[in-house]
Amino acid sequence: MVNSYDYDDGDGYEDMGGGHRLHQDLGYDPNFVPDSVKTFVVHLYRHIREKNVYEIHQMYEGSFQKLSDRMFKDSPWPSVDAVAPYVDNDHVFCLLYQEMWFRHLYARLTPTPKQRIDSWDNYCSLFQVVLHGVVNMQLPNQWLWDMIDEFVYQFQSFCQYRAKMKSKTEQEIALLRQYDQAWNVFGVLNYLQALVEKSMIIQILEQEKEGLEQFTATDGYDYSGGSNVLKVLGYFSMVGLLRVHCLLGDYHTGLKCLLPIDISQSGVYTSVIGSHIITIYHYGFANLMLRRYVEAIRDFNKILLYIYKTKQYHQKSPQYEQILKKNEQMYALLAICLSLCPQVKLVEENVNNQLREKYGEKMLRMQRYDDEAYALYDELFSYACPKFITPSAPIFEEPLVNYNQVLPSILA
Repeated sequence: MVNSYDYDDGDGYEDMGGGHRLHQDLGYDPNFVPDSVKTFVVHLYRHIREKNVYEIHQMYEGSFQKLSDRMFKDSPWPSVDAVAPYVDNDHVFCLLYQEMWFRHLYARLTPTPKQRIDSWDNYCSLFQVVLHGVVNMQLPNQWLWDMIDEFVYQFQSFCQYRAKMKSKTEQEIALLRQYDQAWNVFGVLNYLQALVEKSMIIQILEQEKEGLEQFTATDGYDYSGGSNVLKVLGYFSMVGLLRVHCLLGDYHTGLKCLLPIDISQSGVYTSVIGSHIITIYHYGFANLMLRRYVEAIRDFNKILLYIYKTKQYHQKSPQYEQILKKNEQMYALLAICLSLCPQVKLVEENVNNQLREKYGEKMLRMQRYDDEAYALYDELFSYACPKFITPSAPIFEEPLVNYNQVLPSILA
């Protein structure tokens, strides 16, 4: 089936309201909406109203990426106020559009301090609608995963930005004081937990084991005319909670949050490649930090084998670079696990061959347990671990210092 809104490979954008030329010659105008963007938002809005998940997915994964590459490579999309008239000023659609707008901004440019705070406000508004409003939509799992994934990423990014106090201007410090609740760790955890609880996803997964629900069998979609948004956001929020607790160094709590998902089986988390990889990466990392090496080895082996067999199918995916990066990090974590717990029989041949090629020599040296070995452990760990955060705000009355969290030692 050809998607009529999947734009062709021609260079016709300069004729579509001059958008491409405008960015190059005159700079970014947030109120200018090229014809192609008008077409995009009008059709995306219509498909969301019609619950046409197939077309929404095609536009979200295909058209949005192509327009971003061709027209907004180094500038933001048009502002939400500029596109709102073309979508009946629909409040929920505008929140969804802004969610994509900020995600594109983070991916292509450096957000200003105020944009970081505005993105937090937009997530709060969007999640409030999902938690307390009537959401009569079906959205693709990929988009719902990206919401939770980006929410946690932007929280992590804000904590790292805020921790670099020495380079802050007076205006930035004033902004941090004024918006001291933005990206607050308790707010982030509360939203993720509220999505889990309000969706009743834990009870749904329990009922599915008894044959009373069809959540996994339908990949979380509701084919009876309902909405999948709250349930699937609740499901992915359990992965989000695991991630946040790993960033905070609380591995027990992180694994406890993921318990309702049986990761020994395929599930909704495996329906999106990014979700699959991020889930197992953090699950394996948490087990490594708790010295459950056999568990970590088994799951790293399984996901690395999966990536080995399927990565060629994801080469055109927007997530491809992230897939490759996490692949390399998990090989480094697997090298650490096997050096501390030599259970090579748990590793499949293709994975083992890749591992030996990447880290064979280092693993031999790491098993000597001398100063060089400790240095190699630290090197691999600092490369492969999540970027830990200090979630607390700075004390502005004290001399301003950088306070990024120090890496834990894998051998402590």
